[in-house]
Amino acid sequence: MAARIISNVDSNFLSFSYGTSIKTPIPRTQPLIGFPFKKRLNFEALCSIKEREREREIAAEKQGLASGVVVDDELKRKEGVGGEGFDLNWPPWKNLPQRYKLIGTTSLAFVICNMDKVNLSIAIIPMSHQFGWNASVAGLVQSSFFWGYALSQLPGGWLSKIFGGRRVLEVGVLVWSLATAMVPLLAGFMPGLVLSRVLVGIGEGVSPSAATDMIARTVPIEERSRAVSFVFGGLSFGSVLGSNCRLVLAPPLIENYGWGSVFYIFGSLGIAWYLIFQVIKEDNLPFAASHQSWPQTVPMTKSWTSTLQDLGGSLTDVPWKEFFKSKAVWAMIYTHFCGSWGHYCCLSWLPTYFSEELDLDLTEAAWVSVLPPLASIFVTSIASQLADYWISNGVETTVVRKVCQTIAFLSPATCMILSSLDLGLSPWQVVAILTSGLALSSFALSGLYCTHQDISPEYASVLLGITNTVGAVPGIVGVALTGYLLDTTHSWGMSLFAPSIFFYLTGTVVWLALASSKPQSFSKSD
Repeated sequence: MAARIISNVDSNFLSFSYGTSIKTPIPRTQPLIGFPFKKRLNFEALCSIKEREREREIAAEKQGLASGVVVDDELKRKEGVGGEGFDLNWPPWKNLPQRYKLIGTTSLAFVICNMDKVNLSIAIIPMSHQFGWNASVAGLVQSSFFWGYALSQLPGGWLSKIFGGRRVLEVGVLVWSLATAMVPLLAGFMPGLVLSRVLVGIGEGVSPSAATDMIARTVPIEERSRAVSFVFGGLSFGSVLGSNCRLVLAPPLIENYGWGSVFYIFGSLGIAWYLIFQVIKEDNLPFAASHQSWPQTVPMTKSWTSTLQDLGGSLTDVPWKEFFKSKAVWAMIYTHFCGSWGHYCCLSWLPTYFSEELDLDLTEAAWVSVLPPLASIFVTSIASQLADYWISNGVETTVVRKVCQTIAFLSPATCMILSSLDLGLSPWQVVAILTSGLALSSFALSGLYCTHQDISPEYASVLLGITNTVGAVPGIVGVALTGYLLDTTHSWGMSLFAPSIFFYLTGTVVWLALASSKPQSFSKSD
């Protein structure tokens, strides 16, 4: 104990030489006031002993150890104690920063989100047989999801601005999960079934804006590309898992337990996520100033007891007119529309293209359709780290966003041009080209999808709600128009690829000309 006291005192008061004698000069910056030197030395040593003992007691209480088993950290290192058997930091994510926990659980929510989108496409065939639905009724049921999804974008961004993205996300997941689990009970009542699918769309529709709000409030700009890519990359991972469920898991489930089991399982996943998220929320650590992307005037979560008058006032407080006066906002709107056109049309029609144009059988076409989202997971990880590396090394954020988004648009456009030309390519070569192009489109997660937060972290969720509302239009119009053009032209190049190429190219021009990541205040003009 005496050795430790000397060591502690030496670090503050003593100066050792390399000789045999010990010099104890009095620091000039610390005048002797009050106690003589010896008394002050004893006083400091005594305080040090008491503080160390108190720290040991607190550590013992936290770790639930008996007082006789507490071992000093220095002795642990010397004696080899504290191996894996004594590691008390469990679970492994216990000491992770709060923003990492939020990003991880939000990405998991997006995985469940995209898995949940495929459940009706799996069960619609046995449901149609059981209830005698024709193609029109089946189409009505499936399209009702997009009604809720398109209409919830702006409200989702606004509510995230008011209550915080974390609160809106958890409610959205709970709503879509409960609505999914209710489908088997409502299937025989068409209005109730349609309403349940609309609720699924609403729950999933508010999620992107909620996630954007959380990232904008908690993640610094030098980590933003990776955070956005990790969260929204959950959609690609969910597509892969959903496709595998459709091909492998769903058929035996429906055969052995009925089509309702699919909805119960997917609904239970979301409810389980909601319960886990409540536990993580209890670890409500204060956000360090160094990690805040903007001066946080609105807390991450706000009480639901806000009055309707408060909500109405907050709606008028949003600078809607200033948004639409900004060239950068218009660039984001048009770019989002262009990217969604290519994404939704390829998502809906590529399996048919693989089957009819490339003569792949249905099983091959289904498995090949998994390749683009699978490759996107790999590309996303590279693009996000590259973008954050550039920004951390002083490259202007606007330049980084423009480069990433240009790659995201010109890559699929080039690959679609190659696929539509008669170059004598084999079917599998065409598959490889299209897969590469669509995978590289994931650079948009480090381009467009970060720009909302770059220009205004405060209104990031509202801005994404605006652009995502416009971006949902191709899911309704573009998919239907592709089918119409295919019937009239009988050409995949003219119906699927030509419109997508047009929007990719014009979107690139608009983005390079107008896009900016410079922060904008959007203050209202009098």
